[in-house]
Amino acid sequence: MNAVPPVRMAAIGLNHNHIYGMAGMLQAAGAELVAAHAPEPDLRAAFQTRFPAAQAVAEADAIYEDASIDLVLTAAIPAQRAGIAIRAMQHGKDVLSDKAGMTSLEQWRQVKATQAATRRIYAIAYSERFASRATVRALELVRTGAIGQVIHTIGLGPHSLRRATRPDWFFRKAAYGGILCDLATHQFDQYLAFSLETDPTIVAAQVANRAHPDDPELEDFGDAVVRGERCAGYIRVDWFSPAGLATWGDTRLTVLGTHGYIEVRKNIDVGRQPATGDHLFIVDDRSARHEHCTEVELPFARQFLHDIRHRSQTAMSQEHCFLAMRLALEAQAQAAVLP
Repeated sequence: MNAVPPVRMAAIGLNHNHIYGMAGMLQAAGAELVAAHAPEPDLRAAFQTRFPAAQAVAEADAIYEDASIDLVLTAAIPAQRAGIAIRAMQHGKDVLSDKAGMTSLEQWRQVKATQAATRRIYAIAYSERFASRATVRALELVRTGAIGQVIHTIGLGPHSLRRATRPDWFFRKAAYGGILCDLATHQFDQYLAFSLETDPTIVAAQVANRAHPDDPELEDFGDAVVRGERCAGYIRVDWFSPAGLATWGDTRLTVLGTHGYIEVRKNIDVGRQPATGDHLFIVDDRSARHEHCTEVELPFARQFLHDIRHRSQTAMSQEHCFLAMRLALEAQAQAAVLP
């Protein structure tokens, strides 16, 4: 029997370091990284150091027009990701975009229409779920009914700013889209995954710049309330992770059910030594217990490559992908700006 050829992938846009995790996980799952393009020489050089087999190409058209390439990855400046995805799909390629996949509702409509017309796979790398073993385990428990019907979620996404390491585009709202459009996409994705809501609405949203007057277009705080037919949710994101924290953010997820609750401490359990992540706490009608989820498989990359080969939707449905992004964009568009 002939071996199945690997999925061939290329990267267009290397502006966020998430591209390394995206390419690395798919490569580990069996994909072949063959090419990369970015207009910035320093970004190209750094990427080639990490992935020497990826040929640096001078023009993105060389990737779009290469019929042997199945998948395009992008972590370009957020406002540019939609255009890259549209061109890739129009050239017969599937797409995995860093979050945020788009920065306006108009871009969202264009990407969604292109996906529907081309029937290519369009996905967003919601890494706070796909790369979190404890979150994967929590979803397994919820899907087996471990805490009954899910009625509420709380998603917290604090991040460290590391101001000196950020490029100029990071502080231009037209480029990054706003804090709810950007960071909160992770939390909206998790709300949908755990609640299985299909048509929720944004009840309220607000954003602020509380501590960075020298960067007036930066939103350093945002929160939102979302409500579906059976499950509501609260989301808070910020750029206030303090320097004393041993990771970039104490990201957490709490899922309340009718017969218990689960808390996921993704990156760190503050006060525990050594400072490790992937901790899950579950309280139900029988007991309260802790799981350290270091051995849980991360299935996204394997499932995503299966979907590319078989034209299926096991890793993430198109409806879920677009709905999570739409909620983030709607929350951003209607957010009150706090003084």
